[in-house]
Amino acid sequence: MVIDERILLSKGAISEEYNIADLIFTEGDVLKYYYQILEGTVKLNNYTDNGKETLQHIVEKGNSIGEYLLFLENAPSPINAIALTPCRILRLPKISFFNLLNQHPEICFEINQNISQKLYFRQIMAKNISTQSPSIKLKALLDYLKSQQPDKTPFSFQVPLTRQEMANYTGLSVETTIKTIKTMEKNNLVKILNRKILY
Repeated sequence: MVIDERILLSKGAISEEYNIADLIFTEGDVLKYYYQILEGTVKLNNYTDNGKETLQHIVEKGNSIGEYLLFLENAPSPINAIALTPCRILRLPKISFFNLLNQHPEICFEINQNISQKLYFRQIMAKNISTQSPSIKLKALLDYLKSQQPDKTPFSFQVPLTRQEMANYTGLSVETTIKTIKTMEKNNLVKILNRKILY
């Protein structure tokens, strides 16, 4: 969801630049700003006690990150936000963000839709993460990603994730992910063209 850049700037937002691997915020931080990506890609993740990365989401230009935390009083962030590419991000203080929502109820409605979409994705993934079947886990991820696209015909969607990212989303190893994708290709569920997965 995109709040018009001019509106954010008029309310006091500032633009910040981030390089690859820069931290925007970290697990445990209490967020004091609304963040909207103007350019670049950000990954939201956390790490298990043994250091294994769990990828929560990849967020691209035109989307916000961590906004749901602003509605919770002093809730520490359960995730890290890390620049995957060079990024330019607008940052608006929390109080200014709430003033904006009060003045523009239509934006508040869109924020609620955006948060609901993210919650829906988390519920889909949580439901399928408990299954033992790698193909069910990967198919659930692919179904969700493709559901965001207008073209629903078979093999019309190029999966924007690497095998590593798919593994991190589903809790599978990279080896299992690669093997399962090959099996899915044999079963005509996906096509692989120039190392890209089409679903």
